[in-house]
Amino acid sequence: MTDAPALFPGSEIAADVLVVGGGLSGLTLACALAGAGVPVVCADRDLPAVPGTDAFDGRTTALALGSRRVLEGAGVWPYMAEAAEGGSIWDIRVADKNSPLFLHYDHQDVGLGAMGHVVDNATIRHALAERARALSAEAGGRLLHLAPVAVTALARDAGGATAELSDGRRVRARLVVGADGKDSFCRKHAGIGVTRLRYGQTALICNIGHEKPHHGIALEHFLPSGPFAVLPLCPVEGVPHRSSIVWSLRDDMLALYRDLPDAAFARELERRAGPWLGTIRPVTRRWSWPLGVMHAERYVDDRLALVGEAAHAMHPIAGQGLNMGLRDVAALAEAVVDARRLGLDPGGADVLARYQRWRRFDNVSLIAVTDALTRLFSNDIAPLRLARDLGMAAVHRLPPLKRLFMRHAMGMVGQLPRLIRGEPL
Repeated sequence: MTDAPALFPGSEIAADVLVVGGGLSGLTLACALAGAGVPVVCADRDLPAVPGTDAFDGRTTALALGSRRVLEGAGVWPYMAEAAEGGSIWDIRVADKNSPLFLHYDHQDVGLGAMGHVVDNATIRHALAERARALSAEAGGRLLHLAPVAVTALARDAGGATAELSDGRRVRARLVVGADGKDSFCRKHAGIGVTRLRYGQTALICNIGHEKPHHGIALEHFLPSGPFAVLPLCPVEGVPHRSSIVWSLRDDMLALYRDLPDAAFARELERRAGPWLGTIRPVTRRWSWPLGVMHAERYVDDRLALVGEAAHAMHPIAGQGLNMGLRDVAALAEAVVDARRLGLDPGGADVLARYQRWRRFDNVSLIAVTDALTRLFSNDIAPLRLARDLGMAAVHRLPPLKRLFMRHAMGMVGQLPRLIRGEPL
């Protein structure tokens, strides 16, 4: 647990914002707000996971360009830049099973640099923790990052919110942000319902080493059981060429591939990836995560806002899960900072209404598109297969439409918050 700076003395802690959850979205928000001068407490249930330990889950995240800018604006990027640059996405190749038709995204078509970066989640977590530590240590530091600690009780009223922590301390804040994941304590406390749907698929995840360099190419093959993705990663000691595998399988197929010996599993990966990476070998164990969609009925309540997976979760087919959460972070941070500069209550109803209007349409639209893509591509029905192949080929041959899709995937379409535009809060 970090030591409390002078701004947060004793067992009774006062701040403008309490962020519940110190994951990738929650701690990014805390760093962004503190960097803009907002007093923030982040209650984090977990210490950063360390590769090779039981807590490390092996997941990686494809950060779009817009998300990179949010992390830059929050001061986090310098702590992870080397790893992220090693996993830069310069090209994306999308193809259907055994089809000669394909879709190719080339970063040069948009001219904004790399389309994104694939980074181990543990690397992002450590970068966030380092940035939080630096903000806490600054003279007059505005961030108190408490870890590991949980919120055990929460009370909200017209004057603010009070949280009881598992270490016996209390936090008084003007706004509580629920960034505490799919089973959010904050969402349940507010009585906010959710819509959930399971796809009957599970993601099988591992990292691989391969004979040939990936050249910054991300590959997605659509198979009848679900998408198979190969995502570029930075090298690590002993693995000069490394990528991440995210393989969506029907639930009834999971055990077959999850439990294969490494050599047999590598052969299955090579069959689906093709020859471009050469010989493949797993370099981590395999993890699995059930896939579905979840969406909260609303994102706000009195003195409360939800961000990230506390508000929404989706299938990884488009790689947009955390990117949506970081767009939430950028929008909410801007709404809070603007209110404080005007002398308004950062947890007031108008601020929260602005945040919800800003984010709800974008999130609902992307969830709908992702759901449709999942259903369209997770089957082997001949007429649908032909239609989707022709659709991909048509997009590939229409440069203006392809550039629009690329900019959307990069998080550069719509009403963009200042952080995503590359401007300070």
